[in-house]
Amino acid sequence: MTKIIINIPIKTDVLERIRALPNAEIVLVDPANDGVAPFPPELIAGAEVLVCHLPPVNQAEMKDLKLVQIMSAGFNQLGPMKLAQRGVRACNAGGVYNTAIGEWTIAMLVNLTRDLRGLIRNQEGGVWDRDDRFAAEIRGRTLGLWGYGGLGREVARLAKVMGLAMHVLTRSPIGRRDDTYAVPGTGDPDGSLPNRVFGPEQDLEFLGGLDFLVLAMPLNSANTGRIGERELRAMKPTAFLLNPARGPLVNEAALLRALSEGWIAGAALDTHFQYPMPSDHPLWRMPNVIMTPHISGSDKGPHFLDRMGEIIEHNVASYLTGRPLWNEISSAAL
Repeated sequence: MTKIIINIPIKTDVLERIRALPNAEIVLVDPANDGVAPFPPELIAGAEVLVCHLPPVNQAEMKDLKLVQIMSAGFNQLGPMKLAQRGVRACNAGGVYNTAIGEWTIAMLVNLTRDLRGLIRNQEGGVWDRDDRFAAEIRGRTLGLWGYGGLGREVARLAKVMGLAMHVLTRSPIGRRDDTYAVPGTGDPDGSLPNRVFGPEQDLEFLGGLDFLVLAMPLNSANTGRIGERELRAMKPTAFLLNPARGPLVNEAALLRALSEGWIAGAALDTHFQYPMPSDHPLWRMPNVIMTPHISGSDKGPHFLDRMGEIIEHNVASYLTGRPLWNEISSAAL
């Protein structure tokens, strides 16, 4: 039997289908014990598969571990596990959150372009102001996606319908992706939507042509602080930054200067430098910033458990039968 530890919420029907798989032994752990306490030695003994958000503090004692499935798209929490050195495979939950984050991104594009914050302030103050900025359009502008995985592809699909030109900066080919989970009908499976594709060495050219920059790359050691003064100064003073990916992708000090000194026009931030962001942080009160509390894609969403269940069921069954996994993270990235 293959011992599978599940340490996240899971729907009953999904659990029963996994239990019915040949040679599957399921062990459920209360999701409240999420990386905060060690698992009992008798529980982890012989476990080959771990489904979790944060690994248990004694994960190094899981000597038989072969596969980790996490419930987040980001996977920097796996770094301390040294999975590549241990020969352990890992998969993330890319695709589960993309529809919600894509919708957040479109909402922020409209909010920033038409200064809805300003309109709401006027409403609250009883101010009648019909300034031209409140009538601006996003159609015909250029949106840049730094990263073109599942999130970038879903943003591209939605933005293309709204008439934006699409520029992409990526290290990887943008052709068909069949090894990742996606909600049917979403994304850009064959990579046909971008108008231009840039490589990493063309970053300044890429940034200089944008009206909106959306960060859609993973957080890792190479990308931490990747958007700093050099990159922000390369953007047009009328351009906006949107970050639904990870806060530390952006250098905090450089962003504060860019927003206060007018290097860029504004920003929408759903991921942050501290959790929770301190109430006295200057970003809260900047008039050209929209701050949301990391809710663009959430495990509280109405479809999260269904989508997460699809990935777990597929990957457990695939592991047991030797078939390809969805969302497998390359060993180099671990």
